Amino acid sequence: SYRPNREPLHKSDRSPNMAKKRQGSKHDQVHITTMDYSTKRHKAENPVKIQDLTLRDGHQSLFATRGRTEDMIPVAEMMDEVGFWAVEVWGGATFDTMHRFLNEDPWERLRTLKRYFKKTPFSMLLRGQNLVGYRNYPDDVAEAFVDRSAANGMDVFRTFDALNDYRNFETVVKGIKKAGKHFQGCICYSMTEPRMGGDVYDLDYYVNKAKALESMGADSICVKDMAGLIAPYDAYDLVKALKQAVKAPIHLHSHFTSGMSSMSHLKAIEAGVDILDTCMSPYAFRTSHPAVEPLVMALLGTNRDTGFDIALLAKVNEVLEKEILPKYRHLLDDTKVSIIDINVLLHQTPGGMLSNLVNQLREMNALDKLGQVY
Repeated sequence: SYRPNREPLHKSDRSPNMAKKRQGSKHDQVHITTMDYSTKRHKAENPVKIQDLTLRDGHQSLFATRGRTEDMIPVAEMMDEVGFWAVEVWGGATFDTMHRFLNEDPWERLRTLKRYFKKTPFSMLLRGQNLVGYRNYPDDVAEAFVDRSAANGMDVFRTFDALNDYRNFETVVKGIKKAGKHFQGCICYSMTEPRMGGDVYDLDYYVNKAKALESMGADSICVKDMAGLIAPYDAYDLVKALKQAVKAPIHLHSHFTSGMSSMSHLKAIEAGVDILDTCMSPYAFRTSHPAVEPLVMALLGTNRDTGFDIALLAKVNEVLEKEILPKYRHLLDDTKVSIIDINVLLHQTPGGMLSNLVNQLREMNALDKLGQVY
C-alpha cells in the first residue's frame, strides 16, 4: 500500500512509457448533440451502458450486506424497466451474511428475483477459486458451483482475484464458458504511489493484465477499483490504453470512498469506456458507488446518453428512501459526518470491507478503535 513518508516520484522516475503515453491526450469521445428530454428520445450513437449494484455491492458497502430479499422485491420490476446492462444481485459477501445473519437461502434469493427481473441480465461477484468464500475450493466444488449458479439464473460472472493471479480463474472460466454465460475478467486496481505509476502498477501492468484476460476468453474486462483510488486523469489514460490494446468492452467499477469516482466516471466516458457501475442514489456515495441519476442527467444531449428515464429512477428511489432504507439506518457508519474518507488514500481498504469492519467493531463496543485498526 501507499507509504506516505516515501518521497514522491518525479516524472523521470515513472515507467519509461508513462509520460509519453500521457502526452497529447484528446478528450474527444463525448460530443454534444440535440437536447431531448423525452423518455422516447432517439438512441445515442454510443450510449454508456450501466450496471446497477444496489442489490449487492450497494448494501454490502453501506450496511454490511444485511439487505433482505423481501426489501428488494418492491423495486425489482421497476428496476427491470430502466434498461440496465445488468443488475448485480449475488456473490461477494451475500452467501456469508445470508447464512450467518439473515437466515435466508442465497439460492432462493436468486430464483426469486429472477421472477421479477424478466429482461435485465443478472451479475454476480465471483472470487475465482474462492467462489463466494474465503479459501480456495477444490476444482469439483468450483465446477459444480458455477454450473448451479448458471442453472439458477446467473448471466454475468464478474471474476476476480485480489492479487490478479489468473491461475485462480482457470477452473471457473471453463465452467462459465461451458454454461454459455458471460465471463467478465477483473483487473484489481492497485497502487504503490499516491497516483498510478511507479515500479509496478503502471499502464503497462494493466495493459498486460487485460491482454491476459482477453487470451482467456473474457467477454468483457472490468477495472475493479475496490477502494475508490483511481484519479480522474488516470482513469482517462487507463481506459484509453485498454481500449487500444484489447477488443473486449471495458467496464469501470470504482467506489466513492475517496470522493473521486464520479469525476473518474466522466473522464472514463471521455476515453471511451463501455460500461460503468452505479447505484440508485439512496444506496450510493460514502463507501458505495456514484449515483446513477446525476450521470443520466449529465449525459443528456450527448452521443453517450444512457437513454434512461429520470422519472422512472425517481420512482424507484422514492420506494427505497421511504420504505426500505429506514429499516437499515442503524447499520450505517455514523462515526463521521463527511460522506468521503480521504484516509482511504492511505489505508486503501475496499468499500465492501469497511461497512463490515465498522459493524464488527460496534458489536465489540470498540468502534472508537477504528483509526487504530487502519
